[in-house]
Amino acid sequence: MNQHDSALPDPVVRPVAAAVGPAQVSAWNIANAFTIARLLLVPVFAWLLLRGGGQDSAGRVAAFVIFAVAVATDRIDGDLARRRGLVTDFGKIADPIADKALIGSALVGLSVLGELPWWVTVLVLAREIGVTVLRFVVIRHGVMPASRGGKAKTVLQAVAISLYVLPLSGLGHAVAVAVMALAVLVTVVTGLDYVLRAARLRRTSLRAQKARAVPGAPAHAPRPER
Repeated sequence: MNQHDSALPDPVVRPVAAAVGPAQVSAWNIANAFTIARLLLVPVFAWLLLRGGGQDSAGRVAAFVIFAVAVATDRIDGDLARRRGLVTDFGKIADPIADKALIGSALVGLSVLGELPWWVTVLVLAREIGVTVLRFVVIRHGVMPASRGGKAKTVLQAVAISLYVLPLSGLGHAVAVAVMALAVLVTVVTGLDYVLRAARLRRTSLRAQKARAVPGAPAHAPRPER
């Protein structure tokens, strides 16, 4: 074979290589494993919280540990998915479900025990579910990333619930009530902020602009990350 022949492209290898696109991320990955683990911890947490009518101190401490571990997995799975390119459709759906299940089970459990007013539980859950639905409603126009207020709300809710789960009394319980009051306030304020941001996004998105310029013109927006 001469030099001219060796310079020719391989007629077999190159078409095959071109036909192979980027590998699709499997739903069976470490990030989703943490999400599933968080879902599985929810009934364990609820059982420990309600054991003995909420009067079992050892059960309450164990419930606190389970809750803390579950909250930690929420941070871990998101970081892993983004850093390692493991974002999947399953994760986008399962992650918020796991979050709402954990927070919801804690709030409902505390209300069942008579330690947290039902109106607080209903208000917080209505906000959480409402914002999740709102994100899907406006997804055609764009992604609403979590705001700083939303992140602060998440931290405050986790801290407040953790304090309520622990068998505290006196000053400790007073601190728990104060943190929960602040968490509820930030939850309501950030919920209203999301509504305003969604309305603004619907008016100013590329899709909305194209619809105004050419009625019925299709437009596409990126899907939200976990």
